[in-house]
This record gives sequence, structure tokens and C-alpha cells, in this order.
Amino acid sequence: MQVHDAQLSAGAHPAPANGLWRAELGATVKLALPIALTQLGQVAMMTSDLILIGHLGDGALAAAALGQTVLFAAFVLGMGIVSAVAPLAAQAFGAREPRMVRRTLRVGLWAALMLGAPLTVLEYFGEDVLRLLGQDETSAHLAGIYLIGLGWSLVPGWWFIALRGFMGAVNRPEPALWVTLAAIPANTLLAYALIYGRFGLPELGLLGAGAGTTIVNLAMCAACFWIAYTQRPFRKYHVLGRFWRIDWALLRELVGVGAPIAGAFLLEYGLFATAAIMMGWIGTVALAAHQVALQTAAILFMVPFGISMAATVRVGHAVGRRDAKATRRAGFAAIGLGAAFMAAMVVVIVALRNVIPLAFLGAPAGDAETAATISLAATLLAFGATFFVVDGVQTIAAGALRGLNDTRVPLLFAALSFWAVGFATSYTLAFPAGLAAIGIWIGFTVGLGVYAVLLVWRFNALTRRGFMPAAPGHAALH
Repeated sequence: MQVHDAQLSAGAHPAPANGLWRAELGATVKLALPIALTQLGQVAMMTSDLILIGHLGDGALAAAALGQTVLFAAFVLGMGIVSAVAPLAAQAFGAREPRMVRRTLRVGLWAALMLGAPLTVLEYFGEDVLRLLGQDETSAHLAGIYLIGLGWSLVPGWWFIALRGFMGAVNRPEPALWVTLAAIPANTLLAYALIYGRFGLPELGLLGAGAGTTIVNLAMCAACFWIAYTQRPFRKYHVLGRFWRIDWALLRELVGVGAPIAGAFLLEYGLFATAAIMMGWIGTVALAAHQVALQTAAILFMVPFGISMAATVRVGHAVGRRDAKATRRAGFAAIGLGAAFMAAMVVVIVALRNVIPLAFLGAPAGDAETAATISLAATLLAFGATFFVVDGVQTIAAGALRGLNDTRVPLLFAALSFWAVGFATSYTLAFPAGLAAIGIWIGFTVGLGVYAVLLVWRFNALTRRGFMPAAPGHAALH
């Protein structure tokens, strides 16, 4: 794109429009692929943990699920804040301001530390929180033990996200993928050793599972710091230079962009958590089928999530160059790419809807309840066809808007779409209309569809009139 800009400035003929779109798609795929694989690697780590914990018994597995729910509610807050590192660093990179790239990462690290310290302490009271929420005392106690080890993973987890955002912003997301791939077997071995007392380590059960996750997160974070400080092209940014100097103005800007992202994440997470509760009201079969279908969606979601992060960076680069046409092209190329991928996946999911549940539940073997769960899961996967597409579009459109630092209006859209539309539709169709689990999934699709349409409309409206946020370090918008 910089070559094209140079040609224009020299008076040469501009490249054909279709060539620019192909180049943009290629750049987006190159950036998104390692990010998506990194996300899938983290899903693999969580899955391996749950498999190992599952061998401790159903009670331990239920406790771990409760503990992860408590931790994730806290984790989403910081994840939203540090997610703002990527667009601000990308804008600085596009503007060729390496010192601002470093400053953006630095305030992201500080924000994670300031927020993480009190929230880490709060994790020690996870058992009390779960009891207040009416959970079984034994499950709450076991979840509390798990959280004592797991709670310390907040800050290193957020720092890893900030470092990954910095690496993506300078067009080098691959190291985060290599670190994650190395961490998968390390996490499995360490969790196994600490849970069951192998290789000379103490047998710690759930505490060991949580501690193992924390140790691996610390190692991943340390590896990314080492790469960022010593390896090309990152070392020229001197990421730890003047680390103790806090840039309060830029920190406020980061929080101003990141806090609405966290709010939107929490609204979406709250909707899905409420859906699980409603499925529980319907029955065990509905809840189990819902988990199978939702886990399938979560795995698929990692690809558009990677494209979303690439969209943030590509839009941010164009914003940094003050190139309005490239900004618009970057966002819509990513949205089109994600929609096409998810549409292709829908064909696969619908074709395999009766097979996919078997991977989670096994063959029914005469068990009527398992057979009913498989049948309902297959039905939900079929009804989720549209859901998968709109879920992919909404996350990519949101990522494109983050590249414009536009996060406050999308937060309002999230409240409207997820709760005023999505929850209301799910509840109405599930219970008064009598559609049960299917009604909840239709409500999901309607809510996410409204959100996707609003976000795409917002991005189109802003880029059509050439909207540009102020450069990082300047709070006012043009």
C-alpha cells in the first residue's frame, strides 16, 4: 500500500481497484491466520486442562467450570482494556511513530497491572462469591481452591494479549503463535504432574491445575517479553525503555477506547451465561445439547476472531497513514472474508450436524437421554446456521471499528442488540411461545444479527464521510 501511495504522489497511474482489493485480502489473511491459530491453541490448552480435571470426578469438573466462570468475568474486564493496545499501536505504526508504538504498549502493561492487582486478590474470595450466588457448598469450596492457583494468571494473561497486540500492530503476529504452540504440551505435562503428583512434584489436585495454568501463562508472557526485547523487528522499539514512566494522558486514552470494549464483551458474555441458565430451566438434555452446539460455535469463532484482530490492525495502519480509502477497504475486505469463511463452514456444519455431537457425547448405546441430547444438538446446529455467519460478521465489524477508536457507540449497540432484542426474543420464543431450546437459539441469531447490521452500518457511515480519529496521544477527535 505504501508503494501505491508513492506512485500517486509521483503522478503515476493508480493501481486498478481490483488489484488493491486483492492485496488487501492477502494482507488480511497473512495477518489473521497466525492470530486465529493462536486462539485455537489457547482453546486446546483449556480443553486439555478440563480433560485432566475430569479424571478427578464429576464434582471436580463442575467446580473447575464454576471457577473458570468467576475468573473469566474478571478476565474480560482487563481483556477489553488491553485490546486497545492493538488499534492505538497500529495507528502509530501506520503514522511511522515508533516511540508512540512503545508508549502504547507500555500504558497497556501498566493498565493490566493496576487492574490486575485488586482483581487477583478478589479471586481469593471466589468461594464466598459462589456461595452468595447459591452454589452448592462443596462445589464452591473446590472452585475456591482452584481459583487460589488460577487467580494469579490474570496479569500475565493480559500482558500476553498486550504483547500479541503490539506484535500484530507491527505486522509480525507469528511469535505469539510459536509461543502458544510450545505452551500446549508444556501446559498438559505440568498440569498432569501437579494434579496427580508425577515427576517428583506434589499432588495438588485442583490447586495444581490452577497453578499449572498460572505458571504456563507466566512463561508465555516472559517468552514474549524476551522476543519483543531481543529479536528483530521488535527490538528497535525498546519495549521496556522508560517502563517506570507512566504516560497518564495516553493511559486515559487507552482506557477510553478499551473500557467500552470490555463492556461489550461483558454484555455478550452475560447473554450467553443467561442462556445457559435458561437451558437449565428447560432440562438437562437441553443444557447438554446447548453446550455441544455452543462449543462447536466457539471453535469456529476463533477464525473470525483472528480476522477481527487483523481488521483492527489493517484499519489502524490506514488511519495512521490518514488514508480514508484504504481504511474503508481494509474493513470491508475483512468483513467479506469472514462472512465467506463462515458461510462455507455452515455448509460443513449442517452436513455433519448428526456426527458432531458424537465427538462430545459418544454413541448413545441404548441410552435414551444421550440419544435425545444428540438429536437436539443436531437440531440446534442446523438452526445455528445463520447464527454462525452473523456472529462472524459482528466480531469482524467490531474489530474494524476499533481500528477507528470507535468503541462507545458499539457498546450502546451491544446493550440494545444482546439484551433488548436478543434476550427478549430468546425468552419469549423459549417459554411463552413454547419453542424451548430452539427458541433460545433463534433469539441468539436475531440479537447477533441486529448487532452485526448496526456495526456494519456504523463502519460504512463513518468511512464514507472519511472519519479519522486523532493520532494516538491526542485525546480529541477530528
